Amino acid sequence: MKILVIGASGRVGTDLVKQLLADDHQVIGTTRQEEKLFKDDNYSQLDLDITAEKDAIQKQIDQDIDAVYFVAGSGGKDVLEVDLHGAVKTIQATQDKGIKRYIMLSTVFSLDTSKWDKIADLKEYYICKHYADQWLINNSTLDYTIVQAGALKEREATGKITVNNDSSGENSIEDVATTLAAVLKADNTIKTVFSMQNGETAIEEAIAKL
Repeated sequence: MKILVIGASGRVGTDLVKQLLADDHQVIGTTRQEEKLFKDDNYSQLDLDITAEKDAIQKQIDQDIDAVYFVAGSGGKDVLEVDLHGAVKTIQATQDKGIKRYIMLSTVFSLDTSKWDKIADLKEYYICKHYADQWLINNSTLDYTIVQAGALKEREATGKITVNNDSSGENSIEDVATTLAAVLKADNTIKTVFSMQNGETAIEEAIAKL
């Protein structure tokens, strides 16, 4: 497949691109960095500014893309422009291009505001993710999947997760990337939202049961 990864230079994006390339996909990664991130014949790079106007974003996206991943994030520096408005513009551009598959990396409990009482430091981020996810679900016709990850940790992958647990939990970054890559070939995840954290079930098995 030909896949666009928006946010390829991020922590999750880097691991995701590695896994997609290992699966022999053709990957276009977006980053503001000038240096090419991966030396692979199936990888190309795009300097895509998601704070630009929607039409400018759309012009840079190839017509024959099979799937779009949104794994970009502002790191808390510009949540309105990147995590909310940037995400929505890429959703709109993807739909206008006639591309159907869109996979969003979100955060645990993004759609459940009743669980936000303990996230005071992250509330603006959560509000942005909440409305970006709502836009994807309610205002697009895309074949979306929203993966709500708990806290991201730079530690060894386990290859095992728990989905839709009532607690926030933690995730190995590589396990989040593996889950995102596995979702691509799992049609049962289309039009679904699920949370994930490291657990006891092999990733592909957990996804198959959704």
